[in-house]
Amino acid sequence: MILLTGGTGFLGSHIAARLIGQGNEVILLARSKKGIPAAERVGRLLDWHGVEPGQKKNVRVIEGRMESPGLGLARDAAALIREVDEIVHCASNTSFAERKRAEVEAANVTGLRHVLDLAERSGCALFHLISTAYVAGAQAGPCPEELSNPSAFTNVYEETKCRAERLAWERCAEAGVRLSILRPTIAYGHSRTGRSLLFNALYYPVRTALFLKNLCETDIRERGGRRAAEMGVCVDEDGWTVMPIRIGVEKGSGVNLIPIDFFVSAFEAIREDGRDGGIFHVANERLTRIEDIIEWTQALFHIRGIVARPAEELAEEGPRTPLETVFDSYLEAYGPYMKDRRIFETRRAGAILERRGIRCPEFDHGVFGRCMIFAVESDWGARLFLE
Repeated sequence: MILLTGGTGFLGSHIAARLIGQGNEVILLARSKKGIPAAERVGRLLDWHGVEPGQKKNVRVIEGRMESPGLGLARDAAALIREVDEIVHCASNTSFAERKRAEVEAANVTGLRHVLDLAERSGCALFHLISTAYVAGAQAGPCPEELSNPSAFTNVYEETKCRAERLAWERCAEAGVRLSILRPTIAYGHSRTGRSLLFNALYYPVRTALFLKNLCETDIRERGGRRAAEMGVCVDEDGWTVMPIRIGVEKGSGVNLIPIDFFVSAFEAIREDGRDGGIFHVANERLTRIEDIIEWTQALFHIRGIVARPAEELAEEGPRTPLETVFDSYLEAYGPYMKDRRIFETRRAGAILERRGIRCPEFDHGVFGRCMIFAVESDWGARLFLE
C-alpha cells in the first residue's frame, strides 16, 4: 500500500494518476479547501487526469494536516496508514516570500517530520521525497547528486527544502528506511498537449507581459492612450503592441525546464529501478535561453520591443523606465532563475533513464506555443474545472 501526500498539487496529482493507473492501492492524504471536501477535490483532479472509474476503487482519500502531530488523523485512518509500506511525499509550500517563512517551514520541515514519524511507526520500507534541484542554493556551475550544504539560498523555499532533505536522510537512516530523493528542476505542462494544472514559473513572465499588454491596449482603445504613451507603449502599423522592456541576461545562463510527462516517466523509472535509494536529479541537459522565450512570446502574442541585454550593459544604459519598473516588480522573485548558471549533474538518474530510453523532450517554440495557448484558453487555470 502506498501513501501519497500532496496529491492535490501539480506534481503530486500526476504521480497519483500514474500510480492509480498502474493498479496500485493508494492512500491520498489531503485536506478540505474553500468548502470543498478532500475526497471531492481529489475526485475532480483524477477526472481531469482521465483516471477510469474502475481504477478509482483502489484509492482511499483521508483528511489530514501535515502540520499537526500524527497528521491530525482520526483513529481509524491512523490504523489504516500503519499498513503502508511505501510513502511518496510530494506535499510542500512553494512560496518564495520571506514574509511567509513560518508557513513554509511548517509545511516543508515540520510537515515532513510528522510524515517521517508515521513512516517509523508503520511498516514503511521505501520513502520517496520529492524535493527540488534548487536546494543547490545560490551558486553557479556543477551541482552533484548528493546532499547540499550551500552557504546561501535564493529564497526560503530553497532553504527549507534543503533542510528537509537532511532531516529525511538522517531519520530514514536511523529507522532503516530506504530513501530516494527526487530533485526536479522547473516543471511545466505536457510537452505534447500543453495541458497543465499550474501556471507559475515559466508561465508567470509571459502572463505578466500579456497583462501589461492588455492594460495598455485597453487604454489606447478606450481612453486615447495617454497613460500607455507615458509608459512608452503604442500599437504599430501592423497592429502589434510595442512594449519597450529590457531584460537583463548573463552569458551562459538560462532556465532548466522539464515537461510534466517527462517528470512522471522519470519518477516511475527511478521508483522501480532505483530501489536502493539515493539522490536523483530530474533535469534537462539543455538550458533554455531567455532570448528564445522572449522571441517566442512576441511572435505568439504579437508583441514587439522586449529585448534581452547583457546585465553589465544594462547597468550602464541608465535607469529603468516606468514600464520596466512595473515589469520588474512582478518578476522579482523569479529573477535569479532567469539568469541561472547552475548545472545539475544527472549521473545517477541518467543511468536509469537511459536504460529505459527516457529522454527529456526538447523545449522549442512548438512546445512553448502549446503550453501558452492552453494557459490562455484556460484563463491561467481559472476555467479548468468549470466545464
